[in-house]
Formats: sequence, structure tokens, C-alpha cells
Amino acid sequence: MPDTVTTPLRFTHLISDCDGVLIDSEAVALQALLELLAPRLPNLPEGVTLQGLIEPRLGQRLVPLMQDIYKELGLPQLPADEIMSIGNAVDAACDAQLRAVPGVAQALASIPLPKAVASNSVSARVLSALERTGMAPLFDQRVFTPDLVGHAKPHPGVYLAAAAAFGVPPGQCLVLEDSVTGVTAAVAAGMTVLGFIGGGHIAAGQEARLKEAGAHVVFSDMAKLPALVAAVLETATV
Repeated sequence: MPDTVTTPLRFTHLISDCDGVLIDSEAVALQALLELLAPRLPNLPEGVTLQGLIEPRLGQRLVPLMQDIYKELGLPQLPADEIMSIGNAVDAACDAQLRAVPGVAQALASIPLPKAVASNSVSARVLSALERTGMAPLFDQRVFTPDLVGHAKPHPGVYLAAAAAFGVPPGQCLVLEDSVTGVTAAVAAGMTVLGFIGGGHIAAGQEARLKEAGAHVVFSDMAKLPALVAAVLETATV
């Protein structure tokens, strides 16, 4: 009788973005940017709104986000120190209103895969947010950010660094992302993305944008994440 061959699961590790997936901070950042940029951009072209300029770019780091907006409007770029001041104000607002995405801690705790965070924020801020929301034990200090890796999303560097730290090929990693920037980075790393659209900042049409960027599936309720991951694990083998 031939030996029984067990086919290993393709996905063995889970990597999550932070802002908008673990921490419901993107809505706070959006509101802060609206308040900070409104007096700086008082006369937008007809049919253009400040919210419409900012929302699709959430997930980028602040400097490229600001540069893209001012370039699109054909305006001179803001000085670096002014952008830094805006960034400090946004960070302060996010820290003051820090809260976890509803249900995310419980959902992740029930998924039996090693986990890491890959974020465009700075490592100290991510680690602090995880501690303050009680999620730090889920990730065991496995945090990968541009200040540690040297590249920001949409470059795949933070995701590749996470896979390398796990010692697994990128293709064995599932990713949780909420932005086009993040999905683009994870797909470029060769990973499979579950797109989340349940955050307080999500604009109309985001599901289609995430799928266009390469998300494998899109969901809106963290309570459904464990079953979604289980279904992906059941069907995805090598």
C-alpha cells in the first residue's frame, strides 16, 4: 500500500498592516488632514474636493501624499518643515484618539498562524499602539516599518522583510491591507492579500480599487476574518 502523502498548506504566516486594519486611525488622520489643509487650499478647482484628494491616498506616507496632491493641483510644493508640522499634528490627533478596529484582536487571536505587522508608520508608534490596545502579544515584537527596512509602501520592502524574518517564502504569507498603496506593496512582494474595507475612513468604491490593485478577496467585518482565513487555508495548497 503506498504511503499517504500530506499536502502542506500554502499559507503559513499572517502579516497585517497597522493603520486602518489593526488601529482605526485612518478616519482620524483624514479628519485632521481636512482641518489642516482646508486653510492652505481654499480655492480648489470646480468639482474637486479636499476629501476626494486625500481619501484615495490614505496609506501613503505624508510627504508623498502631500506632494501628489500639490502636483495634481499644479501648485508649488510646501516647505519640508511645514509638512513636518502637519505630520506632527496628524500623529498627535491619532494618538489622542487611539482605538483598535472593532473585533480585530479577537479575530486575530483565533487564527493559528504566526503574525507580524508591516506598516508605513514608524516602529515606535506601531509598538506603542499595539501595547496600548493590548495587541502586542499577538505579534511578539515582529514589526516592520520604513525606518527599520529603508523602504515605504508601495515598495514591497516591509513585506519582504517580514517574510525573511519568518524564514519563509513570501508566497506563504497572507496579508491584511486596507489601502491601494498597501495592497500594491504586498502583491509586489508575491503575497496574497485580504482587503479590509470596514474602517471608519473607507470611501465609496474602495472595494473595487483594492481588487483592481490585486486583493484576492475583500471583506468588511472583522468577525468574519477567522472563517475567511480558514476557507483560504482549506483551498490553497501546494
